[in-house]
Amino acid sequence: MPGQPAVPASWSLRALAAANRAKTRLDRVLSARARARGWTTAALGYPGYAAQGRARVRGRLLLAPPGTDPNARLDIPGWRRLLTLEQPHGEIDVTLGGVRVRARADEAGLLDLVVPADLPPGRAAALLHPEGRPPVPAPLHVAAPDAARGVVCDIDDTVWITGIRHPLRAAWRTFAGNGSTRRPVAGMAALLARLVEDRPHAPVVYVSNGPWNLAGPITAFLERHGFPAGALLLTDWGISPRAWFRSGRAHKRASLERLAVDLPGVRWVLVGDDGEHDPEIYRDFARSHPEHVAAIALRTVAPIGTTPPETEERLGAVPVVRAGDGRALADLLDRAGVLSARPAPVGSAAGG
Repeated sequence: MPGQPAVPASWSLRALAAANRAKTRLDRVLSARARARGWTTAALGYPGYAAQGRARVRGRLLLAPPGTDPNARLDIPGWRRLLTLEQPHGEIDVTLGGVRVRARADEAGLLDLVVPADLPPGRAAALLHPEGRPPVPAPLHVAAPDAARGVVCDIDDTVWITGIRHPLRAAWRTFAGNGSTRRPVAGMAALLARLVEDRPHAPVVYVSNGPWNLAGPITAFLERHGFPAGALLLTDWGISPRAWFRSGRAHKRASLERLAVDLPGVRWVLVGDDGEHDPEIYRDFARSHPEHVAAIALRTVAPIGTTPPETEERLGAVPVVRAGDGRALADLLDRAGVLSARPAPVGSAAGG
């Protein structure tokens, strides 16, 4: 009201604003020094997806010494992959299917743009064109026009072993290890393969709260261990103008909502684990969008030496199964008719 003193910002907000300003100044100083030493804009291409005549192209802009390829090394420890110098708000040309557009990165150097393109189902690639460097491919997984079933899969403790319930152990695996030192969750690759084996070019999307810096090792790990190829939807770590840490739950919820819009004819099998927030996020999405969910499969992260129970329930018409590994989850999904039956058309599922 007029005449009343303004309410001062909380200590936390003031500290966040100060930290973000300090980070921005440091980035500018480091960028200026790097450019003075001859570093130029480089690009990383991340796996995206395409459907309905549109492609979602993902990538990142950063600064790197001339003649170096930031995409080359996959076997370095995770902590070294976090030591990159991103280029906030940089611009780059992107080409796809004869269309050339100018893209602008966000404050973290990330690219996320939609390019109109009628692409045949299968694998394709957009090209990122950093000035003075060779074009960099951004892979695309193009869904079939009639795709009615897809898979959304978490990564940590669902695809590979992280031990997220044990923070020190999880941090060691993330920062000290690399893709070649990770162990896959038993039976999970076979489960995902079965979910799409008789559905050519079904969309597969890996959604994780992990940082984009690990996109290369994740892609190599998936290929090495026989997981179906698919798009990645990761996040960015660190301070933002709005928060000390980016919300993993918000990232996953937004990713699912975006997939429902971009691929409206697809019913998803949501695969995750109970180590963090997957059960809550998947159930909420199934309640609000039952027509877009075929099933929920959750790996139970149990202490070593124990056998987790196998359970099956229903959320409306959506089966929700829990078990300790991919083999047991496949048996439960098979029993529920998810693996053996063709998917019903969108709109046929009941709410719950």
